[in-house]
Amino acid sequence: MRLSRIVTTTLVVIVVAILGAAAFVFTGVYDVAATHQDSALIRWLLHTTMQRSVSQRAKHVEARTQFTEEQTKEGALDFSEMCVGCHGAAGEERGEIGKGLNPSPPNLAEVVPNWSSAEIFWILKNGIRMTGMPAFGPTHSDDRLWSIVAFVKQLPKMTVDDYKKMGHPSHEREHQHEHNHDHQH
Repeated sequence: MRLSRIVTTTLVVIVVAILGAAAFVFTGVYDVAATHQDSALIRWLLHTTMQRSVSQRAKHVEARTQFTEEQTKEGALDFSEMCVGCHGAAGEERGEIGKGLNPSPPNLAEVVPNWSSAEIFWILKNGIRMTGMPAFGPTHSDDRLWSIVAFVKQLPKMTVDDYKKMGHPSHEREHQHEHNHDHQH
């Protein structure tokens, strides 16, 4: 008799949970606007889920920990083109798109020490759903992504002058492209 009461109670709890979840989804009560800030509990829940997911999946990445100066410089060029607009950099603010994303893209100089090279690579390659962080794996080689990792790992100790010494990467890449294009004719 006691077992049937436990089973009945368990089934009632499951049905109530399913109905509550359905009501949550179908009533539109949750505000998905990028201008709406989630509660601290929701932010914690989503951020912790993301961190654990990345950590678990990055365990299968064969991490590179040694990078050449050339790799770091190539990574700086890609970072300037692909990442600064959302994340900013030493002496460079986020662009308009980065300022409008929710959740807000992290300042990488502050959060990079919390991530391993393998985890940063995994994020670059696979992206993060519902954050604005795209997956670059379908469009970029692993070597190119590792170059970005090499550069990003330098951000915490990089000054504005250090970043500028990278040759204002976006301008250098444009010049490189124009120079290479001229030779093709």
